[in-house]
Amino acid sequence: MEYPVHGFFLDLLIILLSARTFAELSALVRVPPVVGELLAGVVLGPTVLGWIEPNQTIRMLAEIGIILLLFDAGLETDIRQLARAGFKASIVAVSGFVLPFVFGFLVSHQVFERPLLESLFIGGTLTATSIGITIRVLTDLRQRHSYEAQLVLGAAVIDDILGVVLLAILYEFSTGGGISYMNAGRVLLFILVFFMLAPICARLISLVIRRFEEVSQAPGLIPTTVVSLVLFFAWLSHEIGAPELLGGFAAGLALSRRFFLPFGLALHAGSDFAEQIDRQMHPIIYLFVPIFFVMVGLSMNLRTIDWTSPFIWVFSLSLIGVALAGKLFSAFFISERWVTRFAVGLAMVPRGEVGLIFAELGRTSNILSNEIYAALIIVIAFTTLSAPLLLKGYYHTLGSRLVAEPLHKR
Repeated sequence: MEYPVHGFFLDLLIILLSARTFAELSALVRVPPVVGELLAGVVLGPTVLGWIEPNQTIRMLAEIGIILLLFDAGLETDIRQLARAGFKASIVAVSGFVLPFVFGFLVSHQVFERPLLESLFIGGTLTATSIGITIRVLTDLRQRHSYEAQLVLGAAVIDDILGVVLLAILYEFSTGGGISYMNAGRVLLFILVFFMLAPICARLISLVIRRFEEVSQAPGLIPTTVVSLVLFFAWLSHEIGAPELLGGFAAGLALSRRFFLPFGLALHAGSDFAEQIDRQMHPIIYLFVPIFFVMVGLSMNLRTIDWTSPFIWVFSLSLIGVALAGKLFSAFFISERWVTRFAVGLAMVPRGEVGLIFAELGRTSNILSNEIYAALIIVIAFTTLSAPLLLKGYYHTLGSRLVAEPLHKR
């Protein structure tokens, strides 16, 4: 049956307004807006009202949203943060990546005897860290420039990069018909070459865009050319066998005002130009990204899940336990006071939108069943909601014992 144009207009109108309404309501009760956008999809979809059924057109818009979301993550990535945070941030990042992945995989594969590839996706979902949520909480608590925040920021940069690489490998497994070490090695090689060459090319192209912007007589050159650049790198990423998200992330990383090449060589396009890209791209990002989160909610039919089954609750609670433990223990490998280590561990707990990307890829690849997908959504929602509350409570009760001094003085 042909999908009428006027029907698409109405569906898109409902999606955008509902996403905005639920996001605003979430912000009012101090819940991350992404939770509200996810809830909007659940309400509009088959779980509650059944008003909107996901179709190919909406899925394509959601795909653009997820690519732009990774572009925004790359745009906000501060590579130089690693130099300031140093070795301790690297330990936190690697531990916070490896421990949840191993714990999640073992619980899923060994305890609940789930298939190997499904268990890898479950472990991968638990590796995520939504640094945006953490930074918002630390800012509210006036701890944005504290020693703990600097450690978390540095760790988040590595965590994001490791997460994107793992996502690319799991994507190859899901589309390549199973686990293959040769395919994984090929993808890693392609990613290495891609990350070395793509940012340089993107940075050089940005210099060209800047020159044209200075002489352009028609408005809108920057958003048009930057979106074209993101779409090109998304296509190129797919051609080398990696998910399109990788291209969006690489483009954002290259256009970041804090970007610099290996060995300290910098290609300066000017901080003012980088700010123009940041300012003019965000309205487009804010338009498309909520469609992705609503789409996640639309894709779930919670009515088909047997909520009386002990499995889904035991499985969800087990994953919640390892999700919390994996991130909390990540900070216990650094030589700091226990209050500092615990604060850093708590700040790494929220999964948020990054975890949703992993779970959604597993669902669309038919790796995760509806029941397992719902369990992961429960885990992501719990860690996203609970971590800010725990962090606020921790700082209010023990904050006097945490000295917020610059990193370079430690």
